[in-house]
Amino acid sequence: MDQTRVVLGVGGGIAAYKACELLRLFTESGHRVRVVPTASALRFVGAPTWAALSGEPVATEVWDEVHEVPHVRIGREADLLVIAPATADVLSRAAGGRADDLLTNVLLTVRCPVVFVPAMHTEMWEHPATRANVATLRERGAVVVEPAVGRLTGADTGKGRLPDPDAIFELCRRVLARGAAADAADLAGRHVVISAGGTREPLDPVRYLGNRSSGKQGYALARTAAARGARVTLVAANTALPDPAGAEVVPVGTAEELRTAVLKAAADADAVVMAAAVADFRPASRAANKIKKQEGRDPEPVALVRNPDVLAELSAARPAPGQVVVGFAAETDDVLANGRAKLARKGCDLLVVNQVGEGLAFGTEENEAVVLDASGGETHVPRGPKEVLADRIWDAVAARWASAAH
Repeated sequence: MDQTRVVLGVGGGIAAYKACELLRLFTESGHRVRVVPTASALRFVGAPTWAALSGEPVATEVWDEVHEVPHVRIGREADLLVIAPATADVLSRAAGGRADDLLTNVLLTVRCPVVFVPAMHTEMWEHPATRANVATLRERGAVVVEPAVGRLTGADTGKGRLPDPDAIFELCRRVLARGAAADAADLAGRHVVISAGGTREPLDPVRYLGNRSSGKQGYALARTAAARGARVTLVAANTALPDPAGAEVVPVGTAEELRTAVLKAAADADAVVMAAAVADFRPASRAANKIKKQEGRDPEPVALVRNPDVLAELSAARPAPGQVVVGFAAETDDVLANGRAKLARKGCDLLVVNQVGEGLAFGTEENEAVVLDASGGETHVPRGPKEVLADRIWDAVAARWASAAH
């Protein structure tokens, strides 16, 4: 079987050093990688480093190895082109169709999926020219990942940081899994909001009422949506997972905090997927100090009050026109019957029903579910990686959008 061929373009930014780790992840997983840096990138990491790590020659100009017409050969052979870091200059030249070095020439010859991973100062990322270039590239079917928020060069902090190489690699892995299909970036131009994890309701400064949700299914939804071109807002409740590349992560703790964050993000969202396990109840009051055990006395009963029903609220309000709302139902028995009843009660468009219990769903790498449609359809997704279920959910969401457009 032929090796998957990846072209790693490297722009001239300080984050170029992180591309060395991304290159290692590709090569160690069996991919054949050709690095195509810009001339500016070689000021940060030299050609011998790229050649040694990839085992392939390194060139920046079309005049190198000219007898092989390198830009055409590299482009035709590629299964994936990822540019990390993609500087403001690279984005501008790519959007304008420039062909003034080997990387931009290759961009014009590839017919495989293209992923841009921007990295730059916040002001450059937010500039109207950069935003217009990003929009143009997304309209052409490229996946342009949202940069991470964090430490930039010097003392600056903000949006514009290159995501961690592990997260970039996972996103690229999902893009490769979808292949060169015409709909590989079928969520491009869409804003999706995903809740993940499990809320915690404090009893006192030490204890809380919680649940066993790890957030893995919600994070899989975020990774797959970003790989399909969506702008992703991930509302994460008490998770311990690395941020997915391309997702804006909003950390929350309680159900009330989750409600506030989801409703804010949903104002312009095309879809909201409520994968988080949100507590139905919370303590009526929170003790200011740790509740002490008293010898010979049973503890006082804990009075509970209802938390807001975020899924039902979203389904009724529909903050954005044409918004698709997806709920989750974790059931232990009568799974489909309870799921259909919840779908009718909540008023959402789709409901993902899965059985939970020891070794099932919570904290595992795999999941099995049935996706129920408000129109009466149901799709069974057999046990497999949570990313497979995530893709089937996005397929169902995209089908709802397509149906509404006709």
